[in-house]
Amino acid sequence: MAKYKIGWMPGDGIGVDVMDATRTVLDKLGFDAEYIHGDIGWEFWRTEANPLPDRTIAMLKTMDASLFGAITSKPKEEAEAELIPELMGTGKIYRSPIVRLRQEFNLRTNLRPCKAYPGNPLNYRDDLDLVVFRQNTEGLYMGLEYHPLPQDVRNKLIDTHPSQMARLSDIANEDIAISARVFTRKGCREIVQDAFEYAEKFGYKSVTVVEKPNVIRETSGLMVREARKVAKDYPGIELWETNIDAMCMWLVKNPQNYGVLVASNMFGDIVSDLCAQLVGGLGFACSGNIGDEVAVFEPSHGSAPKYVGMNKVNPVAMILSAKMMLDYLGEKDMGERLEKAVADVIAEGKVRTYDMGGTSTTTEMAEAIAARC
Repeated sequence: MAKYKIGWMPGDGIGVDVMDATRTVLDKLGFDAEYIHGDIGWEFWRTEANPLPDRTIAMLKTMDASLFGAITSKPKEEAEAELIPELMGTGKIYRSPIVRLRQEFNLRTNLRPCKAYPGNPLNYRDDLDLVVFRQNTEGLYMGLEYHPLPQDVRNKLIDTHPSQMARLSDIANEDIAISARVFTRKGCREIVQDAFEYAEKFGYKSVTVVEKPNVIRETSGLMVREARKVAKDYPGIELWETNIDAMCMWLVKNPQNYGVLVASNMFGDIVSDLCAQLVGGLGFACSGNIGDEVAVFEPSHGSAPKYVGMNKVNPVAMILSAKMMLDYLGEKDMGERLEKAVADVIAEGKVRTYDMGGTSTTTEMAEAIAARC
């Protein structure tokens, strides 16, 4: 019997390519696992009106950890148009399966390391080691949205925010869309606590909370107030506070000044992509969705349909996501070997995929990393 049971969800597009590449590396490392396939993605939306079938939910509950490739998502009108004829017009609404998965299992912490590996021609600087903690289940991604605006919601908003709503008095409900940004004190506190614990464990000198409390006073304000409370328990680590717009500017100007960043769902998504670009782009951007009982590791890139079947894309983000999984499982030595193999291949520079200015295939990059393991 294998030591671990790993959920295996290639998903859509290049998810299949990068997952196959990752399996090459994990096998060479000697990772003792049984891989259990999980159905997820666009084909299951199209044929079942459910991109995250219940059978996959049930499977994930029994795994030690899971790996996920990539997902295709489209606006609701386009999504409905691609349903099989039997399902069209039945009122089914597409919802991102990865967002649902995060909420289904309360995968509250999205951890996104962005580390520069010397030799990568795409690095902004070689000394960058940034880590973003993104609150993963709240904020604008909760799916509390309205279009058209229901009249009872409008009436309540008129009662509570009369001056703001007066500006919309001549606009019909069908011409108004609302997305609610929801924070909880518990959600804010937990993600900040995770960031400080990580900083303490790995020797970072500061944690920067990235919000916009001067404008989004209630939600961003709650995050900042909770961060100040948490910081009191970590006297050796400085709490820095910055607005999301200023943070983007400072990351371009002086990224080496920062280490651990923590933000709400949308702002964390934005700033982590910026950090990823500083160290080479989404081809190097790994991530983990971590809850109390379930963890799913994935690259931050999308399904890139135009590259499907071309054996072209960079698998390093997926491979580094597997490294995060190994760390989560306590396989620290194996994780260190994998990361060193990635670093050695990048430093040598003989194998480079198209995004790095080379012509190597997905398979060739995986085989080069596996050989170093």
